[in-house]
Amino acid sequence: MIQDIFPSRLNNAYKKETADADSFIMIFRNGALLTYFDSDKKDIVFPKMKELDEIPETEYLFSVDNDRYFLSFGKDTEPFGQYGYMTVKELRGLALSTSRSIFAAFTAYHLWKWYDSSRFCGVCGSRTAHSGRERAMVCPDCGNTIYPRINPAVIIGVVHGDKILITRYRVGYAHNALVAGFTEIGETLEQTVEREVMEETGLKVKNIRYYRSQPWGPASDILMGFFCEADGSCDIKMDASELKYAEWLSKDEIELQPDNYSLTNEMMKVFCKGLTF
Repeated sequence: MIQDIFPSRLNNAYKKETADADSFIMIFRNGALLTYFDSDKKDIVFPKMKELDEIPETEYLFSVDNDRYFLSFGKDTEPFGQYGYMTVKELRGLALSTSRSIFAAFTAYHLWKWYDSSRFCGVCGSRTAHSGRERAMVCPDCGNTIYPRINPAVIIGVVHGDKILITRYRVGYAHNALVAGFTEIGETLEQTVEREVMEETGLKVKNIRYYRSQPWGPASDILMGFFCEADGSCDIKMDASELKYAEWLSKDEIELQPDNYSLTNEMMKVFCKGLTF
């Protein structure tokens, strides 16, 4: 999955640090990231501070091994040299040799999106300021503190005998997926599994068991994977407003996603290997 970057390691502890010449500067414009694809190394490259004509206002994000990443604020930066703006969808479509850089890009995107949406206080409307002590935005007028948003969601592998329920969304991601959805207020994760499967396919499930989790920066999510079994009737009553496809497929019939980044794809691969934990 995208976070599996061993032997590299993400250190997301908050630090009040200043960018130096070799720091990577993550610059976003309308959700697109300033970067370029190195076709020789099959990797994406981010600008360093020493490459920028003007020194931007920055905030420390995280480090990957000894590489430090900072978010740029303020004046818009025009593309230069090989650098251009690429969307999350464009980045995901690249054939990369490692997930290290794209994991950094998606994690930076998660934080950029939060900073961008937290510029004003949701209580009194005043402009917020960086805490300086922790990863938070603070309202100087009413004291409201805003922490990074993380949305809990589930990915569900529903199994029936030697088949698993494969779906495709009506809009958005075009490849095979599993039933998925966000946890609602007052729900346990297991209740989310039951509800989402029922809403999207009309099926009841049993024997719900946790598999693995994944941070997914593009949607500000923490994804939690579960396998379960169909309980009773296996006739699918698909929610056509959300899905355009929902079928029981055997392992030989499953077309995996074109990259190895997602928890969904890993769970489909696990099923194809005969494992459902």
